[in-house]
Amino acid sequence: MRIRFVGHATVSLEDNGHVLVTDPVLRRRVAFLRSAAVEREPAGAKPVVSVVSHLHRDHCDIPSLRSLGPELTLVVPGGTAAFFRRRGFRRVIALNPGESGTAGGFTVTATEAEHDGRRWPIGAHRAAVGFLIEVAGSRVYFAGDTDLFDGMARLAGPDVALLPVWGWGRSIGAGHLDPKRAARATEVIRPGLAVPIHWGSLRPMWHRRTSVADLSSPAQQFADDVRSRHLSTRVEVLMPGDCIDWPG
Repeated sequence: MRIRFVGHATVSLEDNGHVLVTDPVLRRRVAFLRSAAVEREPAGAKPVVSVVSHLHRDHCDIPSLRSLGPELTLVVPGGTAAFFRRRGFRRVIALNPGESGTAGGFTVTATEAEHDGRRWPIGAHRAAVGFLIEVAGSRVYFAGDTDLFDGMARLAGPDVALLPVWGWGRSIGAGHLDPKRAARATEVIRPGLAVPIHWGSLRPMWHRRTSVADLSSPAQQFADDVRSRHLSTRVEVLMPGDCIDWPG
């Protein structure tokens, strides 16, 4: 399995030419956010499946999803299928935590997430979820956007965890992991490999332009915090466009 960090919460997982992409944001600008990422599209084969963890615009970008083609299967939180079908998506699998679905060679199970998933600014309340993705004999936990939650221990033992460690501003509020809480999540779920995501790639337009490398401190802090806990988990900080093979 090849894991490629595209930017923000967008990661592609590829096995045998089959590609799944998480929360794809593939444009230079989304609402008032601009991308500092060099890589803006999943490399390699076209994704056949996309998981969407919640409806926030930095995770659910309709033009980006449409750019992946009409044959794309979306796996989305329970209660949001109508939102996507109204926007022309025909292949939609809606999952509540604990429910599973299969598409494109991937088995996906929705998990809990501690996050307000509504479509801002006026959307009704909608749940946010994470996903456990089974591919190539491995289990990948994609947290989407979440804070620590009581049931996180039930996710213990994935091969890979894609964990958010920050946001897109200079501070983060409730419902998010910062580097220390993400390290605590790593201690709870004990993945073989942890990849920090959701840091540095998107910035408000009024922030000065800078490179992603200059904004990587939350990811580096996360790596340092995990090491300080003397866990067996390996941490890889990937720049947008970088990839890693698992097992590697």
